[in-house]
Amino acid sequence: MEASVIQNDLYPSHRCKTLHLVRHAQGTHNVASEKNHDALLSYDLFDAQLSSLGWEQVDNLREHVQTSGLSNRIELVIVSPLLRSLQTAAGVFGGEARKENVQAPPLMVANTGNSDRSEISSLNSPPFLAIELCRERL
Repeated sequence: MEASVIQNDLYPSHRCKTLHLVRHAQGTHNVASEKNHDALLSYDLFDAQLSSLGWEQVDNLREHVQTSGLSNRIELVIVSPLLRSLQTAAGVFGGEARKENVQAPPLMVANTGNSDRSEISSLNSPPFLAIELCRERL
C-alpha cells in the first residue's frame, strides 16, 4: 500500500500575506530622553520628527528594501499618524523621484517637520494607510 503524503500547512502559503513590522527611526524625542527621561513628557516632543541619525537610518533601510527586491512585493504600508512614523514610512517605502509630465501626489512634501528633505513622491509606491490605533499610547 502506498503511503499518502500529509500536508501540515494549515492554510496554503499562496493565500497568506507576509507582515513586516518596522519601528520608526530615531526621533528627536529619543535624543532628548537619553539626556533626561522626563523630556518624554514634554508636549513639544509628543509628535517629534526624525533626528539626523533617524534620516540616515531611513536611507539605509530604503537601500536595503530596494536592493533586496522587497519593495516589489509590498502591497500596503500601514503606519501610525505620528510624524516620525510617517517620515520613516514615506522615506523607506515612498515612490520614485518626480518625473516630468507624470502626475503623482506627494507622500511627503518638502521640508516636512523642518527636515530639509525633498518631496517624496507616491509614484510607484504601495498605498499608505495611517491608522490611529497604530500609534503609541502614553
